[in-house]
Amino acid sequence: MADYTVKRIDDMEGTFGGAFKLARAELGITSFGMQVIDLPPNLSEGHPDHDHAESGQEEVYLVLRGKATLHLEDDQVELDPDVIAAVPADVKRHLTTGSEGARILAVGGVPGQAYEINPTTELGASRR
Repeated sequence: MADYTVKRIDDMEGTFGGAFKLARAELGITSFGMQVIDLPPNLSEGHPDHDHAESGQEEVYLVLRGKATLHLEDDQVELDPDVIAAVPADVKRHLTTGSEGARILAVGGVPGQAYEINPTTELGASRR
């Protein structure tokens, strides 16, 4: 029998009040970072303005449902299920939402390096 893992997103463990689903850990992925982020409607604050300059991690964002705005320093990109965005490590970014809210798949990794698991993204980390 083939070895694989299938999970419903809503059944995955989450952090930050359940908003960040630990998809990578739930699926047993160790080669890249991956989370599903559930953002509520009309979010103007809460998703932190951040970059990954220190770690070098690039990120890709894909909206699974709803809509979000990806703020990239002085630019804004409207994200919906037909748009995918790649953000280099050194670019500051944060997400906001309108009346729909959004469910976003975020995938990350460092170019040319093996993925290093962040302990805060492991199952049970929010209970430690």
